[in-house]
Amino acid sequence: MRSRVALKMLLHDKSTTAGSLIGVIAIVFLVGQQLSVLFGLFTYMSVLVDHSDADLWVCSRATNNINGAGMLPVRYLDRLHGLPQIAWAEPLLFGNGNLVTADGRNESMQVVGVRLPRGAAGPWRFHQGRYEDLLQPDAITLERLDLSILGNPRIGDSIEINDTHTVVAAITQSTKGFSGRLVFTTMGKAQEILQTPPGRCKAIMLKAAPGVSIDSMRALIQRLLPDATVMTTAALSYATRAYYVKNTGMGGSFGFSTMVGALVGIIIITLTMYTAVLQRQKDFAVLRALGARKIDILLIVLAQSVIIGLAGIFIGFMLLGGFLQGTLDSPLPSYMPRWIGPQLALGTLALCVLGSLLAMRKAISVEPASVFR
Repeated sequence: MRSRVALKMLLHDKSTTAGSLIGVIAIVFLVGQQLSVLFGLFTYMSVLVDHSDADLWVCSRATNNINGAGMLPVRYLDRLHGLPQIAWAEPLLFGNGNLVTADGRNESMQVVGVRLPRGAAGPWRFHQGRYEDLLQPDAITLERLDLSILGNPRIGDSIEINDTHTVVAAITQSTKGFSGRLVFTTMGKAQEILQTPPGRCKAIMLKAAPGVSIDSMRALIQRLLPDATVMTTAALSYATRAYYVKNTGMGGSFGFSTMVGALVGIIIITLTMYTAVLQRQKDFAVLRALGARKIDILLIVLAQSVIIGLAGIFIGFMLLGGFLQGTLDSPLPSYMPRWIGPQLALGTLALCVLGSLLAMRKAISVEPASVFR
């Protein structure tokens, strides 16, 4: 009964209800959009680590982010291959390259060399071509989102990277990294492009055998390779993201702007719901004159805040879903972890209730006789 009265009051005072609803929708969408861009940047920072399907990474001593890793001797693989705890071990090589476009412009990128046929940390999504196309001589991949910048090269075109001849064999889809555009090729071709000394790599990726504890395997390999740093995939991913957030302006600035957006959202939603309750004081006076108790007014106000909050959250998430879908294969980084949605919804609903509670004293203290003044 009280919820029905609350709904009728909201529908009767359409202007106040619309203002409150628009405020909730706007904050849900804007805060969600900022969070999605922030987490999208996080995925760019550790993209190779997150798509490796490895459990452990062996890097140079004191490595605190994957892009800052030094060189390792590939002979470490010989020590690791014979361990029964390891299902597979693969090297990885990456470094900066300079691509020359057809019109003579220079574009920087990150060249990533993987070992076939497994190709751990290799391209995980294709627009044209397939993984086996990297087996062709001098083969590389280019990213679809970068084609217009690179002069719209096509499969089969020859391109120079670091004064080395390469051939476009496949086009990837949405495989971008924080350190630059990603170009995938074989280990041998990457060594030629990056002029890496023979027998060297940037990291070694390890997959644990079924039933093997990751932590015990990490401790074992650390003892075998005391001059290297052995980290789990999750730890290396987190360390890489933390490094960029602390040491570059981009991660910190987006984090700060997200915090400011959330703070503004708290203030706007709270004030919006507070004002909405105050503007309905005469309606509450009428209800008191008709015999409504203070507890009835309290429950009606709470019901109104929940109705507006749920409606605003629903519409806001619909708009946010459209934004995420529209930027799925665009240059704009956007990613929303599953756990963010429920927390954003619960936080918004709590703020709606809080704003109403702040004005609750005004609502329940209204005198019934004030309706006749």
